[in-house]
Amino acid sequence: MDTSTCHWGIPLKKRIPQLPEVHFSDDGPIRHLHLGTEWIQGSMYRNHPTRLVHDYIKRMMAWLLFVAPDSVKNRTSIQLGLGAGSLTKFCTKELNMKTTAIEINAQVVTACRGWFKLPPDNENLQVVLADAALEIQNPRWWNTADALQVDLYDHQAAAPVLDSLPFYNQCRRLLTPEGCMTVNLFGRASSYSRSLDKISAAFGHQAVWTFNPTREGNTVILAQHTPFCLDREVLMARAHAIESLWKLPAPQWVRMIQPKF
Repeated sequence: MDTSTCHWGIPLKKRIPQLPEVHFSDDGPIRHLHLGTEWIQGSMYRNHPTRLVHDYIKRMMAWLLFVAPDSVKNRTSIQLGLGAGSLTKFCTKELNMKTTAIEINAQVVTACRGWFKLPPDNENLQVVLADAALEIQNPRWWNTADALQVDLYDHQAAAPVLDSLPFYNQCRRLLTPEGCMTVNLFGRASSYSRSLDKISAAFGHQAVWTFNPTREGNTVILAQHTPFCLDREVLMARAHAIESLWKLPAPQWVRMIQPKF
């Protein structure tokens, strides 16, 4: 297949529109990232740049429930879509993980570095300027991610930019055996049930866990490379450790997250 003209049956020139201008707005203590519209693509507390703002972003960290807290610093995270850099900053600075973000829009990278306190690349942080759909087909990334966080939206935030069974198959290939993917599903033109079916087909129904939607309508899905279920008491003990170490509302996650098997 000639990937210069077609990728997974979708012409590239149609799948990748002209990239929008990036700007920000301040709302009291919070700074928001926008891609040419009023839709918020990410946010930051200006006085606490690594603190997570939105509930759905915090839920994207729910993979922490499935690993021992003292092992986190030795693990690796990958973000598909940089947004305002919230997850990338949290993973590299708060969790001390080796972290890679893959972002298609150079203006977003520049905005994150200039307006959203994203550090320059270093031994634990790498920002790759690339189309995530193509980049994750590179074998260098396969079996490297303990945490894969997928949050890919265009400037209209109407539906995920990448939401196909082949894409989720590729995502699973990125994960280590203990790895988890978390996905943000949101948008006026999105279909939660269809997305859930595709993720379940790629990972297996026994590997998939879901949250209820947030007030804003974001739904986070978690998928394990290798499905396993921990006792709720173990999950709650992990949750209290996560809350103590990183100030995340993990006990709430245990009460609301549901396995799809």
